[in-house]
Amino acid sequence: MSDRRHMGLALSLAEEAAAAGETPVGCVIVDEASGEVVASAANGPIGRNDPTAHAEILALRGAAEATGNYRLRPGLTLYVTLEPCAMCAGAISHARIARVVYGASDPKSGGVAHGAKVWDHPQCHWKPAVASGVEAEAAAKLLKDFFKARRNFPSPRSAGEGKGEGDMGSRASDDRLSPTRRFAAHSSAARGEEEDHE
Repeated sequence: MSDRRHMGLALSLAEEAAAAGETPVGCVIVDEASGEVVASAANGPIGRNDPTAHAEILALRGAAEATGNYRLRPGLTLYVTLEPCAMCAGAISHARIARVVYGASDPKSGGVAHGAKVWDHPQCHWKPAVASGVEAEAAAKLLKDFFKARRNFPSPRSAGEGKGEGDMGSRASDDRLSPTRRFAAHSSAARGEEEDHE
């Protein structure tokens, strides 16, 4: 199985998310034995008006529907472009995903190697195997470019409000995209990297 190839599919979904005004995160669930893509999803909280509609959650729902069981069949690998948050890590554990491969790390909002470290808790009943850093540079660049674009095109409503450069309230390109700041915490690490390098 090619981790880079499957992460490439997840990156394509992340690009679709960005084009729709969503934080660019994509997820693909693959059967390790056959290479079959069981389910895939792009981030969707804003468009769906659903705070739980992270790419991982949507892909897990699709995989459960496809397999007919909330506990997924053995041998599935979940590829996601950004380190899962605590919510997604918990759902991945409940679904019994065998392996997780993620791209960019998220020191501020991640729940795997950072923050809650969900799978390290003794109360966690299932811990998948984990590989990180696959296509990390490409995944981080998508996030960085997305938030940079939001900073460069402030909405008329917020442009004159005197908000600081670090405030996402001055970065949304229009009213339709302004809820992005409510979801920005999911990839705050990438946003922080942008600000650190500017």
